[in-house]
Amino acid sequence: MDSIRIQQDDFSIEAEVDALREKSKRIGGIATFLGCARDFSEGRNVFSIEFEQYAGMAEKALFALRDEALVRFDIIEARIIHRVTTVHAGDQIVLIVVGAEHRKAAFEACEWLIDELKKRVPIWKKETTPDGESWVTEHP
Repeated sequence: MDSIRIQQDDFSIEAEVDALREKSKRIGGIATFLGCARDFSEGRNVFSIEFEQYAGMAEKALFALRDEALVRFDIIEARIIHRVTTVHAGDQIVLIVVGAEHRKAAFEACEWLIDELKKRVPIWKKETTPDGESWVTEHP
């Protein structure tokens, strides 16, 4: 199972954590971020969210983020999975799992990864609301 994936299918948090733990017995702290679809955003009901990517570039950007996190933080491993499909309220969208010897580094790297993913990775979302469809997030 690759540490970086962009996929349509849902994912298993447990399987991703297990895959991370297999990397090293030095991992003592694991931090996770799970992004889920909401049914309400910016004062509007949301029926669904569609995610699209700049094929090839999005995965490349995720690999670069992971590599940078491994250098920047005192972590042992990081996994990032992002779905590109149509999701509904409660569905899983993105998962980041970070393993380190100690919890502080895992938490810091996990927060940095989701913040940077939203800034740098060319994945866009379109919400369907009672007022119609609209693209929500701009990326470079």
